[in-house]
Amino acid sequence: MQTYRKLLLITLLLAATSGAQARRPQTPHGQPGQFDYYAVSMSWSPSFCATHGDNDQCGRGMGFVLHGLWPQFEAGYPESCSNEQLPGAVRGQYASLYPSPKLIGHEWSKHGTCSGLAPDAYFALSSKLKGKLVIPAAYQKPTAPLRASPGEFIQAFKASNPGLAVNGVLPFCDSGGRFLREMHACFDKAGTSRSCSQGEIKRSSNSCRQESFLLQATR
Repeated sequence: MQTYRKLLLITLLLAATSGAQARRPQTPHGQPGQFDYYAVSMSWSPSFCATHGDNDQCGRGMGFVLHGLWPQFEAGYPESCSNEQLPGAVRGQYASLYPSPKLIGHEWSKHGTCSGLAPDAYFALSSKLKGKLVIPAAYQKPTAPLRASPGEFIQAFKASNPGLAVNGVLPFCDSGGRFLREMHACFDKAGTSRSCSQGEIKRSSNSCRQESFLLQATR
């Protein structure tokens, strides 16, 4: 009986400890403001909607849409750097910056908290850097599928953005390398175009590994 009681007590103590650990807030993966550069991630909406057709951004004829402004390290990236909440007023002011109003909260908690900026300043910068990037006319709202090689894609952005740094824009494709999924445009903390990190360049090359990829038509 004594042995049974001891085992029961140990089991209860372990369960209580496990529950306490589960309730602890997540440890931040980085310090606010401690990063090397920004990546503006722009999703190709038709690719997203091909697998998420019930999302509220679909059926609206969108092309490139803002996924987020992401602080980056030269190797890797920080995320969820604090538990600072997104004020309702800021959410209301900037929700339309994204293709879906649901996205703004996620982007703030995962990426914005690592910027070291107040919520309103972070989203103002997101809007500013998104606006600095000129989308080539051919890639704005194609009504038919458009095929491009990685080099052709990058060259088109260089032609439309004369100040673009070498490797300042990178394409990223789906797991098969057949369809464009998103692109990243990289900026330093002052908002000037810069090369994306070597790790991102390699990841882009591995992602869009076929000779060319397809941009699905907007719908």
